[in-house]
Amino acid sequence: MSVTRREARAGWLFLSPWIIGFLAFTAGPMVFSLWLSLTHYDMLEPPSYVGLDNYREMAVDDRVGTALWNTVFFTVLHVPSQIVLALGLASLLRRAGRAAGLFRTVVYLPVMTPPVALAAMFLLLLNGQNGAVNELLGWFGFTGPNWTTDPTWIKPGLVVMSLWTVGSTAVLYLAALTRVPLERYEAARLDGASPWRQFWHITLPGISGTVYFTAVVNTIASLQVFTEAYAMFFGARAKQSGEGDAALFYVIHLFQEAFGSLRMGYASALAWGLFVVIAVVTAVQVRLSRRYVHYDGERS
Repeated sequence: MSVTRREARAGWLFLSPWIIGFLAFTAGPMVFSLWLSLTHYDMLEPPSYVGLDNYREMAVDDRVGTALWNTVFFTVLHVPSQIVLALGLASLLRRAGRAAGLFRTVVYLPVMTPPVALAAMFLLLLNGQNGAVNELLGWFGFTGPNWTTDPTWIKPGLVVMSLWTVGSTAVLYLAALTRVPLERYEAARLDGASPWRQFWHITLPGISGTVYFTAVVNTIASLQVFTEAYAMFFGARAKQSGEGDAALFYVIHLFQEAFGSLRMGYASALAWGLFVVIAVVTAVQVRLSRRYVHYDGERS
């Protein structure tokens, strides 16, 4: 028992930096923000308790509804597009042979682009008059839309921009694909299975754990989208027109309330509203994973 106690003490000692950091920089601020959500606080005077007034205001705030709809719309477009494109790239990388290392680096490099630089670059690429994206569409006989000024196309344009960082997901899928035993494909081919049936019954179940992980992570990230959209439509341009409303995501609205209107209490309520939404969506994904996600070694 003395050895066990010493090992336990050593474990807690090594964990203590993380525990202290979690309490000081995560749990502590979360509890404080929960208290602030019940107050009126403008950072100039002490907080004054207002009960659930901030949450009642959220229920009737039209901009909350607009921001939440834009965020959900972006997430529904972004997450499946990211998964499908990343899986396609990973399948190609798997067949790259000796050049796989070089191609992995090329695919992953765009992930290193700073978000603000990415927003500035795509403002040029998505320009409706002379942007490279519309020029490319023109080669195939299509007339490109006004990605950055037409409210209908602003969110799809942001989804196109978000796919620039698909390399991180593709690398994860490549690692998962290499763990699927080749014997399963050989047996399936001997049985006459088509490539589509091999993908559906071997590849997808074999990497379902990784797909589930990336779906959860990308969903949480999409629901918190901020930097690129803010830099493109709310930074120096400071738009309050229909363009701004079409790009008004939930965290942008939270940021404006907190640091634009100095309504820290209301912004804290907005933050907890987003926390509840993310928790519910993640709980649904966890529930669905019990049916659709398979791991090697599980009992059927």
